[in-house]
Amino acid sequence: MKPLGEREQCGFTLLELLVVVVIVGVLAAALTIAIGGTSERQLANTSERFQALLGHACSEAELTGREIGAVVSADGYAFRRLDGDAWRDLGTDGELRARRWPEGLRIEFTREGRPLELATPQHDAPQVVCFSSGELTPFSLVLALGDAPRYRVQGKDDGSLKVDKVGPPR
Repeated sequence: MKPLGEREQCGFTLLELLVVVVIVGVLAAALTIAIGGTSERQLANTSERFQALLGHACSEAELTGREIGAVVSADGYAFRRLDGDAWRDLGTDGELRARRWPEGLRIEFTREGRPLELATPQHDAPQVVCFSSGELTPFSLVLALGDAPRYRVQGKDDGSLKVDKVGPPR
């Protein structure tokens, strides 16, 4: 028997409950950041990769004295070299091999404010050309993925390229 005045403890103390709530809150916040940032990180990486590869293609065009073009489709992009009067693929390996866009990517491709047609099997001439003179066909490529902010890759006729975040998804 228990002495008079002592009671049996039942349940959790307020402090124990607060500790559990804080732990659950921290875990939920970490999970939200990890999942929510994935689309934006993937979109930023895709934009920067396209910019870097196109910059590499332009440098190679200038060094070799032969034009290199980028073919952009809904599925991905590829690089081609002008060989005489025909565009030839650069192959399946190396830096300038064909690449696929991430699943679910949406594209807005424009030149001088007008939409550019995306490449299809019937239309596979490059929409953007790196000239051996160091010039580039001006363009704007806006990429969107899920609910992440959109990214834009812009090329100017002087051969400069830049990537910037342009705002919320549409």
